[in-house]
Amino acid sequence: MLGSKRGSKRGSKRESGWLGRLALGALAALAGAGPVRAQETAAPKALPPLVFTGIPDQDESRLVERFGKVAAYLEAKLGVPVRYIPVKSYPAAVTAFTNGQVQLAWFGGFTGVQARKAVPGAQAIAQGAEDAAFKTYLIANAATGLKPDKAFPKDIAGKTFTFGARASTSGRLMPEYFIRQAFPGQSPEQVFARVGFSGDHSRTIQLVQSGAFAVGAVDYSVWDLDAKAGKVDRQAVSVIWESPAFPDYQWTVRGDVEQTYGAGFTERLRGALVGITDPAILEPFGRSKFIPVTNAAYEPLVAVGRSTGLLD
Repeated sequence: MLGSKRGSKRGSKRESGWLGRLALGALAALAGAGPVRAQETAAPKALPPLVFTGIPDQDESRLVERFGKVAAYLEAKLGVPVRYIPVKSYPAAVTAFTNGQVQLAWFGGFTGVQARKAVPGAQAIAQGAEDAAFKTYLIANAATGLKPDKAFPKDIAGKTFTFGARASTSGRLMPEYFIRQAFPGQSPEQVFARVGFSGDHSRTIQLVQSGAFAVGAVDYSVWDLDAKAGKVDRQAVSVIWESPAFPDYQWTVRGDVEQTYGAGFTERLRGALVGITDPAILEPFGRSKFIPVTNAAYEPLVAVGRSTGLLD
């Protein structure tokens, strides 16, 4: 009986030791697995979409085609989500950029000046190759009898006239500047029988073509695109004057994008835009390519804006 008791005690000790080692091993395993599980469950923080817009300078279907392709391209190139949102007017594009609703915008020359003035640190980063020396066309309804001329057509005085959007560079700012140069001391309202604002360049062409206005100012690239698309009746409307060159459209980005997407993102974005070679993306813009640009290129528009009273 004594031997039996001693054997029982030795068995209990062995069992206790084995259970202790098992418990310690389990605790060690759990301790080792803890950090691994934490790493597995801590998913990387998702970046918010880069949201952009563009001024509504022509018909909506063309804008959707144009910017949808840009969004897909930039997302693939930059490795961040990219989303396009439409706006209803030129001022709405500036407001969306100013309040941070969008981080990037395709602006006209003047709207870009307005946006960068309102958002310190914002930069113009790319423009179309054609935007460095852009042009306005004055177009006239055939019934006016006005003919193409290299000199500014002063015979437009007294006729009805439509600008594009009120904040358009090629449809308002520069045409008004040239009109004021041709008729010193007179505003457009004093020069013409009636002044209108169509809202976009395609609409300007339609209004002059229909005879609703005798003369209008239009972005030359939209004229060319609409003519190519068969939307211009050359028997009803024609170009009567081509303006001197001025800087126009550009991509402008907010200065705070690097806080969200990392240091160097602005230059990555510039490089992606300048690197676009796909004609399917470029043709809806009426551009051959995009080239680098800086805010300094648009200083002439600041001067014109102030001289016409359109920029504070």
